[in-house]
Amino acid sequence: MPMIYHETYIEAPIERVFDLARSIEVHIETVPNTNECAIAGTTSGLMELGDWVTWEATHLGVRQKLTSKITEMERPYRFSDAMVKGAFHSFHHTHEFTKSGSGTLMKDWFVYRAPFGVIGKLADKLFLERHMGKFLSTRAAELKRIAENR
Repeated sequence: MPMIYHETYIEAPIERVFDLARSIEVHIETVPNTNECAIAGTTSGLMELGDWVTWEATHLGVRQKLTSKITEMERPYRFSDAMVKGAFHSFHHTHEFTKSGSGTLMKDWFVYRAPFGVIGKLADKLFLERHMGKFLSTRAAELKRIAENR
């Protein structure tokens, strides 16, 4: 299964970064180009262990829905979410936070499997991995901007 790894140094306390990363409102703010909105489950506030959310967003020109659930949480160091229903065959996204100097090192591991077998593997190589990598890095950059300006 493909894995995308991304890390970002954020000049902000670990607790702030952790909370911003699991905020529904901040998630929406960090991905304006996908027109995301939370339409079911936890639709506002901070996600907690066991919470789920259904997102509606436009990716690769297609409006789609995806439901994910928080499957692991160790405040303020780590949380994971996994797809329950959506366009991927499966995905698991781990967010890790480490104190570093006067700030926080935020690491993301996004492990996924594209749908549709061989066709999905081809789509992954042609555009999906690049799209998801850009999505994660853009979100991290926006989260950094928000955390450092609050």
